[in-house]
Amino acid sequence: MPREKKVEQYDVVIIGGGASGLTAGIYCGRARLKTIVIEESLVGGIATNTWEIENYPGFPEGISGTDLMKLFEQQAKKFGVKFKLTNVKTVDFSGDVKIVETFRNRYEAKSVIIANGSKPRLTGAENEQAYIGKGIAFCATCDAAACTDEEVLVIGSGDAAIEEGMFLTRFAKKVKVSIIHDEGIMDCNEVAKAAALANPKMEFIHNTVVERFEGEDELTTVVLKNLKTGELIPIDCFTCFLFIGYIPNTKIYKGVVDMTEKGYVLTNENMETSVHGVFAAGDVREKFLRQVATCVGDAATAGVMAEKYIAESEIYEEMIMKGNGIAYIYDASNADHREFLEELEAIEKEYEDYCCHKVDTYKSKGLAKRLCKHGHCPSVIVIKNGHIVKQITEESLTKKNIEAEL
Repeated sequence: MPREKKVEQYDVVIIGGGASGLTAGIYCGRARLKTIVIEESLVGGIATNTWEIENYPGFPEGISGTDLMKLFEQQAKKFGVKFKLTNVKTVDFSGDVKIVETFRNRYEAKSVIIANGSKPRLTGAENEQAYIGKGIAFCATCDAAACTDEEVLVIGSGDAAIEEGMFLTRFAKKVKVSIIHDEGIMDCNEVAKAAALANPKMEFIHNTVVERFEGEDELTTVVLKNLKTGELIPIDCFTCFLFIGYIPNTKIYKGVVDMTEKGYVLTNENMETSVHGVFAAGDVREKFLRQVATCVGDAATAGVMAEKYIAESEIYEEMIMKGNGIAYIYDASNADHREFLEELEAIEKEYEDYCCHKVDTYKSKGLAKRLCKHGHCPSVIVIKNGHIVKQITEESLTKKNIEAEL
């Protein structure tokens, strides 16, 4: 007999414990929402692979990724956020109660924040895992300053590899680039290619892939292999940057929320996914820049929106959809919309059995979208015995037409 899973209820379940997940936890915990962060392996996520972060505000001397994430974690725990180190197996976001299942537990939540992040694509070369965070890096913006006057190696020739490589030349005395293609061929755009070829600090090693990584406690040498001759080429370097792409950790969300072809979660500016009550933040979502600072910004928005969603859910279920009533969807910044409030007040006085709920879309359209799919504004929703029976939109929005439905 399979063991019955333990069921736990939370206001918010956050999937992923990196910079985004921890920040979302801080915001949700501080809002006094019962919150849990589920992290598959290491709290802090990919940021812990960066030994010095110098571009995160508030740390003028820099700070290691591990130490910064420890501070994030401490702050989240201060606000009562729970942590569970385990792997999420399945999710079900189809109902009002969101289901997140691990091997042993079933978590039921009012809202979910997806913050799994992404993982760098690795070369698969010998000894690679041993040097991640000890000479193998994935972020030039984070680690360039630590490479001042040193020689570094870049793996890859796409836009990110070449542009990050050029950024590294501001600090390193030499930037060597391993490219899998023949001489003259790169995967980047032509503008970046021309600029890189003209940069005296950059050197290109064509037809090569990584054979293995070497060093005692930290990386000191990367052995490249020439694909045409089989020659092994040892390259001494202070740091090896891998820019061969990222893989979002979104396999379990396929068919659940809308994603790009590459598997990144699609959101709007409020971090809302295609499913009501489910938000996404950080590297897991489709975005331009993936940094700790941008993860924090995403997660702050997601945390606030999760709080708002839960509050609106309570209003929707406990007030608006109880008994009989009318809900006026309007924009408080619009003078015409405000003027119609007088008509509704008159209706409310005449029809004492109908409560009048004012749904202002100026700051949030969440309630409006629940009441009508497209959130038409202005409009009136007529509710009888807890069910929506009529939507009256702007073209026919008159006191007479509303009264005809009551």
